[in-house]
Amino acid sequence: MTLKEKTLQYYKQLVQDKIDVFHDMISNLTEDAKNDAKGSAGDKHETALSMMHLEQEKLNHKLKEFLEQKNILDKIDASKTTKIITVGSIIKANGILLFMSAALPKIKIEEKNIIALSPQSPLGSKLLGQQAGYDFEINGTKYLIESVE
Repeated sequence: MTLKEKTLQYYKQLVQDKIDVFHDMISNLTEDAKNDAKGSAGDKHETALSMMHLEQEKLNHKLKEFLEQKNILDKIDASKTTKIITVGSIIKANGILLFMSAALPKIKIEEKNIIALSPQSPLGSKLLGQQAGYDFEINGTKYLIESVE
């Protein structure tokens, strides 16, 4: 399995785990609201239900973000290699490994740190469509693309 395939698999699992956690949390809140509705009345009850509803909205918003990230990852074909940077590329620039996908946490695979970045980020938008040998500057830092896979 290539580094790109391992990276994609790791990020897919990471995002799926987060989705599962948010589904569980939303389900538990819904269940709590149903149980609370059976045994309460008055202002305290209304406040508690309102707080649960607000929390559920926040969780649904976070869940939506992770579902969008999963959608991006699901479209990536890790077996495909190109010389031009696209979504799914692993880029080596200034000795740093970057995975063009979505803004996700830094991970370590095969003793290598990999940073996932979004094509919409300042660095991601500069890299998209470029190839090895391209150099540029962002916020006073010079970058050189060493390799693309």
